[in-house]
Amino acid sequence: MIKTIAELKQGDNFFLLAGPCVIEGEDMALRIAERIVTITERLKIPYIFKGSYRKANRSRLDSFTGIGDEKALRVLEKVRKRFDIPVVTDIHTPDEAAMAAEYVDVLQIPAFLCRQTDLLVAAAKTGKIVNIKKGQFLSPEAMRFAADKVVEAGNDRVMLTERGTTFGYHDLIVDYRGIPLMQAFGHPVILDVTHSLQQPNQSSGVTGGMPQLIETMAKAGVAVGVDGLFMETHENPELAKSDGANMLKLDLLEDLLQKLVRIRQSIL
Repeated sequence: MIKTIAELKQGDNFFLLAGPCVIEGEDMALRIAERIVTITERLKIPYIFKGSYRKANRSRLDSFTGIGDEKALRVLEKVRKRFDIPVVTDIHTPDEAAMAAEYVDVLQIPAFLCRQTDLLVAAAKTGKIVNIKKGQFLSPEAMRFAADKVVEAGNDRVMLTERGTTFGYHDLIVDYRGIPLMQAFGHPVILDVTHSLQQPNQSSGVTGGMPQLIETMAKAGVAVGVDGLFMETHENPELAKSDGANMLKLDLLEDLLQKLVRIRQSIL
């Protein structure tokens, strides 16, 4: 199992964080993980399974948030053990850090929370890899301070994730200059392809998206030289209980990754 950032960056390929937005059930998570493991092993892409055990940031009170914290974390643990792969999940408050760290390899700091000092320090103290998503409101340069909080708390196992910048009320844009700017801090930089294509703040209270541009966004990121890619994927995005509007249909993943590997090889 990949356990360190150095292992993720071994070889010439990008690494991948992928899976459903939220854990909807055990069978679903295992099916998705098995499919992606088969693809990434063949393409020699280091892989981390992604699944949120709880969605704390929802627009509406009636939005699905999860199947229960402990139940979902045990699903992540089962994926981890069955396929011998690392797993990543979001945390939202300092007390969640130690709890989630018992089950996962990477703790992810949501973009809206990337400046929360207590949360960053709590994540750092677990000793796990900490993936900090860049706030939609921050410049790439400002992410140095978020990373420094983790490092100064005694943990240099940090990754940074670009996931778009707020553009008006209902859109996000990705400034690809931010990838090399953040890489200069000495930490791997990931492009969150699917969340960068969200269309937030819809009048329905359900976030929209532009999944037809996933391939374009991912190709650009690999061409710029991003270290890793983050993509949420689902067997049937139309039925997904969270973020279905901007997820990649699982059946499309293999073809996309094949194209991205070829781009990676062409720029080395």
